Amino acid sequence: MLSIIVCTYNRDKYLYGALRCIAENGFPAEAYEIILVNNMSTDNTESECQKFGKDYPDVNFRYFVETSQGLSYARNRGIKESHGETLLFLDDDSYIQQDYLKNLQRQLNDHPEADAFGGKIDPIFESGEAPKWLSKWNYSWVSAIDMGDEVCQFEGKAFPIGANMGIRKATIEKTGVFNTQLGRSKKNLMGGEEKDLFERIRQQGGNIYYFPDVVVQHVIPPSRTTLDYVKRLGEGVGSSERIRTLGVSKGKYLKRLFSELVKWGGTVILWMISVFQGKPQIGRALILFRHHVSKGLLGHIKE
Repeated sequence: MLSIIVCTYNRDKYLYGALRCIAENGFPAEAYEIILVNNMSTDNTESECQKFGKDYPDVNFRYFVETSQGLSYARNRGIKESHGETLLFLDDDSYIQQDYLKNLQRQLNDHPEADAFGGKIDPIFESGEAPKWLSKWNYSWVSAIDMGDEVCQFEGKAFPIGANMGIRKATIEKTGVFNTQLGRSKKNLMGGEEKDLFERIRQQGGNIYYFPDVVVQHVIPPSRTTLDYVKRLGEGVGSSERIRTLGVSKGKYLKRLFSELVKWGGTVILWMISVFQGKPQIGRALILFRHHVSKGLLGHIKE
């Protein structure tokens, strides 16, 4: 069985549509379950879930409320409540394509050695256009990923993105669940919990695959296309990297500080390239992001 885990916090605008895309995928109802974890939403999330349950009574839909605030807590609750051999994590504002579950099942059968996986994520901008600062260098800022049309493994510093990723239950049992010190909570943009888990999988020799035909469309509201968002995202990334590396050792943290210097060098080069190409907005955003990553990494963020 496939356990589809959707964690949500105040996204009632998108939630029903995301669930409907799963239910109307043409996949055998007995082959999957949907686990919805409401992380203490204050909007109409509960009523939207009740509506979905009534509209799709044949779907194995299970609803839970997680009272500990934070995405990692919600995901861990979903893992605890799951019955499937494979855990699929989808965002509450991501819409799977019509052949998603069929393609995923085929890929899992073809690649039994895959301990974890991620798929393609296409951003859908509510405003109708991408921000001027978006480029191949910062595509992941809008939780988007495209590694081509061939199956491959995530290597180096690449790893799946939370809007479209999955892990075998047996792998989770070996590596442990998400680190609750990391990840988003309410409106903060701290992350790192996915990177932390995938690094643990790699350290144990696990294989992390990219499946190009397992595609979701991810809604990007206007609030995620502003420079203020870039700033807050950078602070969140830096703060999570500080917590993650210091949690391992001081040496790991110092190594991360050194890599930040290297990243600054690369950022300056990319800024120069963007200016030369007549796209200064891209360069300014890259500098802004790196500046605030560094602040978070050094612990200079005011609460």
